[in-house]
Amino acid sequence: MTSEMWSEIISKINQNIEQKFEMCDRRSIGGGCINQAYQLIGTQESYFIKLNSASSLDMFMAEALGLEEMYSTHTILVPKPICYGIAGNNSYIVLEYFELGRGSSQSWQLMGKKLAQLHRYQKETRFGWKINNTIGSTPQINDWGDNWSEFFAETRIGYQLKLANRKGANFSNIGEIVAQIKDILSHRNPHPSLLHGDLWSGNAAFTADGTPTIFDPAFYYGDREADIAMTELFGGFPSDFYQGYNQEYPLDSGYQQRKTIYNLYHILNHFNLFGGGYLSQAKSMINRIIK
Repeated sequence: MTSEMWSEIISKINQNIEQKFEMCDRRSIGGGCINQAYQLIGTQESYFIKLNSASSLDMFMAEALGLEEMYSTHTILVPKPICYGIAGNNSYIVLEYFELGRGSSQSWQLMGKKLAQLHRYQKETRFGWKINNTIGSTPQINDWGDNWSEFFAETRIGYQLKLANRKGANFSNIGEIVAQIKDILSHRNPHPSLLHGDLWSGNAAFTADGTPTIFDPAFYYGDREADIAMTELFGGFPSDFYQGYNQEYPLDSGYQQRKTIYNLYHILNHFNLFGGGYLSQAKSMINRIIK
């Protein structure tokens, strides 16, 4: 990382803020497997920076646009996007920086309530989004659709199954799986909620004063249950979260059966990203769904 690159980024920051930013220090932040992350520390303000190859600019643009849509609802706290671009051989995104702390039982309840408020926010009448983005580093297809069952079965499960076959998974019955999922979800007619899209415990936290925040979205408009289902994967959220959510926006009957379908998307994606035992987990989930 050259000093010229950092100077370019700081110059772009200053084009997008009111008070001039002067960097005092810079520190690397761990925790991600896709991007490099840094905190830029100024005399009065800090910013969170993610870097990747120059070819990843579209990924950062989509992240910024998704965060802007979530930020504009004034519901749950998300980092405000400042700018994005290319500097040197790297693409970057600059976000508001939060000093993180620990969440209490009350904080988790509030996170549930705030997420429910995001999900209740009415904006679109269709499913998908205006652009494609990524789930991790996998392309996520967001072509607009009027029918939720068709949208999820085809652009989520069907697409991931095709990618999995390129990785050697050998799913010979993709059409049958997609048709079965479409049939199960055909009785579901949700309103299109603003979804985080990748809501596992690593993408949720609390600021130093206990305010809940979510970040690193794979944003699109879809069934709110898809977000809730993922909160039960990879360690899960505590019961206080679900208590708060259901107080604000109770889940519909049948969710426990549908969540396996929604989480299949993420397990297939993890196989496509990381391989390993995710394939057997995905096949087990498909067997439960088809039966």
